Amino acid sequence: MVGKFPVITLCGSTRFKDEFLEAQKRLTLEGNIVISVGLFGHSGDEEVWTPGTKEMLDNMHKRKIDMADAIYVINVGGYIGSSTRSEIEYAEKNGKKVMYLEKP
Repeated sequence: MVGKFPVITLCGSTRFKDEFLEAQKRLTLEGNIVISVGLFGHSGDEEVWTPGTKEMLDNMHKRKIDMADAIYVINVGGYIGSSTRSEIEYAEKNGKKVMYLEKP
């Protein structure tokens, strides 16, 4: 079957790795194409912290938002850091639907 599946990019602090993986699984089973982060810097992927890498990954994530119909914010306990806040603003500015794990 070939069909139109909504594309959702996951956003949020990479300290919530387990929640990212759970959301990716659930949203996929609900019939969405899910784009996620490539590294979890706050969960042990030390490569993120080499010079220039975090900036490159932040820019790349905005391109992932460009490819999506919506973003899904992993905001455990209501936490939204500065990078995620920037991604939400970018998504809203570009007409993307914004959904949240927990009501903001």
